[in-house]
Amino acid sequence: MTNAIGPSRQDMLGVYLNDHLAGATAGSELASRMARAHRGREEAVPLSRLAAEIAQDRSALLAIMASLGITVRGYKVGAAWIGEKIGRLKFNGRLLGRSPLSDLEELELLRLGVEGKVAGWRTLRTLADADPRLDAGRLDELIAGAGSQAGQLEELRIRAASRVISHPSAPGPATLDPAAEPKELPGG
Repeated sequence: MTNAIGPSRQDMLGVYLNDHLAGATAGSELASRMARAHRGREEAVPLSRLAAEIAQDRSALLAIMASLGITVRGYKVGAAWIGEKIGRLKFNGRLLGRSPLSDLEELELLRLGVEGKVAGWRTLRTLADADPRLDAGRLDELIAGAGSQAGQLEELRIRAASRVISHPSAPGPATLDPAAEPKELPGG
């Protein structure tokens, strides 16, 4: 409820969690689409597992919001869903197909989304110390799971980058063949 001074803490938490839910919706859609796009390829298994975990995390957020009495703002969820669909329309030099850069850029977007999710779980974990409606142990699990997801996404991102963009010290032009063997990057 908004008072004469401004929005209440509960109002602010509602806005914050609905913003995270919008991000979780877009991330879940993107992860699922990437898993479908990679069927039959080496990346299919880890992407399918990540898509399932990201969808489960979205469900966990919905459960947390319910336990806190936070109303889901459908317009934000809908806008995120539409935004993910519009995000597919990139000027990537390919009208109907995926650009070789699509994997790299989408993995980077997912990685950024997971980092944002970790920040959200950590914020809730801090609140759990004073709010018995929040399960600190469950939030610790969600934080650890998101950390694992970030590591997996980074491994996939590095492989995608090595398929698409050569290291500057490598001879010859960068390969744009997504089926090409990845090159080992220094330090990785």
